[in-house]
Amino acid sequence: MSTIQMTVLGMTCRKCVSHVTEALTDVAGVTSVNVDLENKSATVETDGSVTLAELTEAVVAEGYEVGQA
Repeated sequence: MSTIQMTVLGMTCRKCVSHVTEALTDVAGVTSVNVDLENKSATVETDGSVTLAELTEAVVAEGYEVGQA
């Protein structure tokens, strides 16, 4: 298992959190997702086979940006 921390920019409400959570959860190999609106962050637990690039692609596809964690 591995944990990946991300900064997600552009989230403004709980609906945004829901979209980002769903997008990250849909990435194969993701086992757990916690998105924090206040801190504009996402903590993603994976089985070790997921890259930051894959997670970034999923978030960007939903219309958000990924910054430095």
